[in-house]
Parts: sequence; structure tokens; C-alpha cells
Amino acid sequence: MTEIFSMSFRLVSAGAGIVGGGGRAGVCAGAANGVGSERSVIRAMCHAVVLGVLFSLPSYLYSAVPFRKARRKEREGEPAGDPKLYLQEALLERKLPELDMRQLVDLPRGLDYNEWLASHTLALFDHVNLLYGTVSEFCTAASCPDMTGPGGRTYAWYDDRGKKSRVAAPQYVDYVMTFTQKTVNDESVFPTKYANEFPAQFEGVVRRVLRLLFHVVAHMYAAHFRQLALLRLHAHLHLTFAHLTALDARFALLDHKETEVLRDLEVALRLSEPAPGEAEDASPRRRDPVVTQPLATA
Repeated sequence: MTEIFSMSFRLVSAGAGIVGGGGRAGVCAGAANGVGSERSVIRAMCHAVVLGVLFSLPSYLYSAVPFRKARRKEREGEPAGDPKLYLQEALLERKLPELDMRQLVDLPRGLDYNEWLASHTLALFDHVNLLYGTVSEFCTAASCPDMTGPGGRTYAWYDDRGKKSRVAAPQYVDYVMTFTQKTVNDESVFPTKYANEFPAQFEGVVRRVLRLLFHVVAHMYAAHFRQLALLRLHAHLHLTFAHLTALDARFALLDHKETEVLRDLEVALRLSEPAPGEAEDASPRRRDPVVTQPLATA
């Protein structure tokens, strides 16, 4: 994993014209200070750095997994998953370099806040979409009649008019991915041309997208972690969860009531320290530290 991380980072750095150190912040700050006049160049460079650090999903998945296509034939009687299976010590491994996640999500000097949020949102969308695609065959209206998360949490879908409806998990995820794809492709919301500005409510859009993606992550932990573990992709799910957790810890983009369902996993993965009484009034802009540490290997 370390070799993959080092190689991908060198490739990104070389493509950006970086010599020597500088790291992630150097690449993005350099782009913001004039390396390329188009916003798409800045976005592409920052997005590439995020992917270079985080994206350890096997490349064969792109060609082998037909995700986000027409729904497969439903399989009757598939198990909904094992409660808290993801907390088993043997399954807490992470494909993660020894890296302080706060450095990955911290806003580089000179880079626009909205550009930074956009880059991370795109990376998370890619990862969640791909991971769900590997288990979508097992997520059917029969096996997952409700969109559930850990601890019996159930998610209802709200349409553009605010109408609440109960839908099966595969339909909910389809709504999430369709909405997110439409949103990130909308030039008025996610601008790619330098002359176009981000809308005033852009952070609110990001909050909604990340909340919906968190629901999909929570559902994979609650209902499909066994399949992911059998596919040996559970470490990649942990990595995506760590990324989302770090981004939220830095910029407080998710409501605590949303993330509490996976709070025990945060502690188990050492993404945050257990807090007696779980302080509800923590700082709104920076909550628990997210520092990745190598886990003991068997």
C-alpha cells in the first residue's frame, strides 16, 4: 500500500510540475496561485491529489463491476447482514498509509474553500458509488425493503418538494446517486469554468450530498458488510468512511445525529478518541481529531 501511495503521489506531483517537497498543499496552492487559468485545471489537480492519497480500490473493479446500470434480477432471501460485524477486531484492518487525515482535508493556503469542498465531494461520490456497485446485486427490495443504517436507523427519502416517502434501499441509493450525479454535472452548482462562481448556498448543497452519501455508507455497514468482507473490500469501505469522517470533523458538514450511528466504529478505527459523556456541545468547526494510526497486525 505504501508503494502504491508513493507512486501515485509522485505521478501527481510530476504532472503538476512540482520539484522536491511541497506535498498536497503545495500542489493545490500552486494551482490556486496561477498554475493554469481555468477552474477545471485547479479542480482536476486537487481532485487528483485526493484520489492519489485515498484511492486504493483495486483497478479491476472498474472493468469487472457493472455498477449503476439497470437493476439486476432480485435475489430472494439474501441476508440483511450481521449487526456490528464491522466492529470485529479481525475486520478492522484498513488499507491506509501512515497519514494524519487532518492534513489531507485541511484547507491549503491560497485555495478557495468551495473548490476544496468540491474536490473532496467528487472523490467521496466516486468511492461510495463504486463500493456500493460491488454489493448492489445483494441489495434488493426483498432483502432490503427499507433504507437502514446501524442500530435500527431508518432513512426516508425527501423529494425536491420536501415530500417524505418510504422506499426500499436500492431505490433510495438510486435516488442518491442520480441526485448527486445531476448536482455535480450542473455548471451553475459545480462550476468548472474559471469565470463562473460558486453559488452562495454551495456549502448547503455539499452538506446534503455528504449526508446522503453517509446514508449509503451506513447502509453498507449495516446490511452488506459481510459481502464486502468476503470480497475483501471492507478495508476500502473503512478508508472511505475515514475520509468522510475527517472532512466532517474539520468543517462540521454533518449533523451529530446523523453520524452517531457509526460513532462506535470511529472509536474502533481510532479515528477519534472515546469521550466520556460524548460532549454534545463540541466546537462546531472542529470536533474530535482524526489521526490515522497503524493497527496491530496478527
